[in-house]
Amino acid sequence: MANVTELIANLETPEWLDTGDNAWQLTAASFVALQSVPGLCMLYAGIVKKKWAINSMFMAFYAFAAVLICWVIWAYKIAFGEYMLPFAGRPGPVLTMGETIVQSNLASADLLQNFPKATMIYFQFVFAAITLVLIAGAFLARMNFTAWMVFVPLWLTFSYCVGAYSLWGGGFLFKLGVLDYSGGYVIHLSSGTAGFVGAWWIGPRLKQDRENFQPNNVALMMLGAGILWIGWNGFNGGDPYSASPDAGVAVLHTNICAAFSMLTWTAMDIIFYRKPSIIGAINGMITGLVAITPAAGFVAGWGAIIIGFCSGTIPWLSMNIAGKKWSLFTHHVDDCLGVTHTHAVAGAMGGFLTGLFATTTGTYAFGDAINGGAIEGNGRQVWVQIVGALFVIGWNVVWTSLIMMFIKYVCRIPLRMSDEMLIIGDDAIHGEEAYCFNDDVDGLVPTHTTELRAMEKIAVLHGRDIEEGNNGQTSSEDSPGKEIGTDGVIKID
Repeated sequence: MANVTELIANLETPEWLDTGDNAWQLTAASFVALQSVPGLCMLYAGIVKKKWAINSMFMAFYAFAAVLICWVIWAYKIAFGEYMLPFAGRPGPVLTMGETIVQSNLASADLLQNFPKATMIYFQFVFAAITLVLIAGAFLARMNFTAWMVFVPLWLTFSYCVGAYSLWGGGFLFKLGVLDYSGGYVIHLSSGTAGFVGAWWIGPRLKQDRENFQPNNVALMMLGAGILWIGWNGFNGGDPYSASPDAGVAVLHTNICAAFSMLTWTAMDIIFYRKPSIIGAINGMITGLVAITPAAGFVAGWGAIIIGFCSGTIPWLSMNIAGKKWSLFTHHVDDCLGVTHTHAVAGAMGGFLTGLFATTTGTYAFGDAINGGAIEGNGRQVWVQIVGALFVIGWNVVWTSLIMMFIKYVCRIPLRMSDEMLIIGDDAIHGEEAYCFNDDVDGLVPTHTTELRAMEKIAVLHGRDIEEGNNGQTSSEDSPGKEIGTDGVIKID
């Protein structure tokens, strides 16, 4: 008891604690958490067709919760724990008071922070979570939800944690000197690569969904995009791990780049399509935020503008030319929201430009002994950045494929929903609809009416007539053996 009392007394006002740093780190983490829930949940729900709103939100919502539990039981220590391999720390839980209330330290990187480890655990969790949420954007409107539930912990463990340890946790890329201020490689390049590869393994959406996938709620989409933009202040501003001058610089440059990128993308839309597009503007905002992420506190303000111009043009060309004309994207890889273009292309480009435009002042302020980038005479930094990008791409291509094969061939879980479920959408998968407006007095739709509506969707596409019997059940003469149960899922005898 005496030892416990002494421990508590020592921890009441520890000398290492900077309350300002701790407060800012928790605030920044909360900003990033809001980017996922509700930010990307709302953006996804608005940008997809109405029949996919719930499923899209739920994929993001599930990933956020599942990552946290995996994170505290084993994954945090793989990403930021003691050395086990050049690309991974030793796994283990971080659930005792003795581990979470002490001073934060990144053992393999030999770095100490002036706040408790619990703060660092949560801060790094929200980055891990949003990476999986971003991957979901490539898989929307056809991935089997059960397969997604298995994919999340596996990809977190074997892909995200490896990238995080290698670049941030003291791994071999950290020691090589690769610069990634806040996740251009760890988060965006990895999620974009995984989204591309996973989309190939899963297969495409229905043909009619690929040809006509108009957003069902642009206002909701815009609200989610706004939360995403403002939340990026915590995304990049929190990575100095202190309320430092560098944090303020990172926040300013983040917003400069996002704004310039959005304006550039809008200009490209006007030049080529003769009309400004709000969806295009949101894509430009996202590519700007992604591209500045590896560079935010390293480059000067003019560097942020150059990166913003590049992120408003190169990913635009990738999405609007390669994405629409190359058979790879039109026939083989159905990346639903263009995560390959907005995150992989923008993230790789931002990392490369960091090697060009990083300043010595910026790297020193961040605590790195690297003498800036090529503009400071350090041409080595350019090829170091390329090496880092190639490792992240290669690792994710291999491990995303292995995970998909494991789910499909070992677990025997289909990666893609059946065509019948894809025709119906949310009602078949979750038994729910996003917008529950109806004319019933009690505000409820009878089960058989919901079933009838679901069957009508299939019937219209197949040119069939649906009849409703006296007992309220649905039937189709052209489709014997098929019915929709009370849970909304199509059953085949």
